[in-house]
Amino acid sequence: MEKRELAHYVDHTQLAQTAVWADIEKLCDEAIRFETASVCIPPSYVKQAKEYVGEKMAVCTVIGFPNGYNTTAVKEFETRQALEDGADEIDMVINLGWVKDGRYDLVEEEIRTLKNACGEKILKVIIETCLLTEEEKIRMCEVVTASGADFIKTSTGFSKAGATFEDIELFAKHVGENVKIKAAGGISSLEDAEKFLELGANRLGTSRIVRLLEAEEQA
Repeated sequence: MEKRELAHYVDHTQLAQTAVWADIEKLCDEAIRFETASVCIPPSYVKQAKEYVGEKMAVCTVIGFPNGYNTTAVKEFETRQALEDGADEIDMVINLGWVKDGRYDLVEEEIRTLKNACGEKILKVIIETCLLTEEEKIRMCEVVTASGADFIKTSTGFSKAGATFEDIELFAKHVGENVKIKAAGGISSLEDAEKFLELGANRLGTSRIVRLLEAEEQA
């Protein structure tokens, strides 16, 4: 794969708590230039960003972020507002407490509720792999598959670790054929990005890949 092609798999991301509009505008400009899959930004900037990029770039935002313990009703409201504001893709965080309690029925019901709100728009489910056991990860592969969501995603990037090659291999073995995989958090080199794709990832959540591609162009 040509290095520039890596950008097509990237959700170019800016989720810092201190992000201002100038940061989001720059992110959008970079995403359009490098033809990334989307920009992933805070919900409060979705409307402004969509007005700025129009149909030139997909806008993704996060729901229940980063801890996932909002009520389902709050997550559904967040989702519907984001879609009204122009979001094309939604990345939701699951309720990890329910997973630890073994209440996979509630987790699946919540994902279904948000997928129903999304309709044809893409829903990605963040399971925060660094906080789960292998058994819990496998169960979540099954839950996400059954829920009708479009993607399973490793991480928020706000916990103690991000994506690992092992987790992508695990996902590839256990998700259904209609579920895609997003690796996110800590992807720090073009070589790692390519390996995540080789192992089965379909998207990469990162702010660094575009920076690295820019550096290569300027070298």
